[in-house]
Amino acid sequence: MPGPQPIQVKVSEIQKQELQKLVRRHNVAQQIALRARIVLAAANGESNAQIARAMHVTLDTIRLWRKRWATLEPISMDDLSIEERFEDLPRPGAPARITAEQVCRISKLACEEPEDSERPITHWTAREIAEEVVLRGIVEQISPRHAARLLKRCRC
Repeated sequence: MPGPQPIQVKVSEIQKQELQKLVRRHNVAQQIALRARIVLAAANGESNAQIARAMHVTLDTIRLWRKRWATLEPISMDDLSIEERFEDLPRPGAPARITAEQVCRISKLACEEPEDSERPITHWTAREIAEEVVLRGIVEQISPRHAARLLKRCRC
């Protein structure tokens, strides 16, 4: 008894050429290339199970990218490039409270001498950085631990 039929993947000749170029490119992320190979295999009529076995991924992954391609297929390539079709969707969660510009200003502050800020210390501590950041109005509030994490990520 056959199961449900997989979503049909339609790929125009131009899209097929773009997908093949994307797969062959040297500087494309491997997850993007894998997703493009999945769509190409689906367009060639391969079943979900065949694609999953050949590419060492789960059936859910194949179903996801078949569905995503079918959803985005009507959008012209001028509006949404082939590579953009395979990018991850934004993740749920609270938006970041500290912008990239603020992080840059915090790391710039960490590169300054503490004496320039009239602090009686020779080296910045996480607590001193956090206090100075709030004092200068870079952010409204920040914990010493978070300030230290930001600076560790920046590698000042």
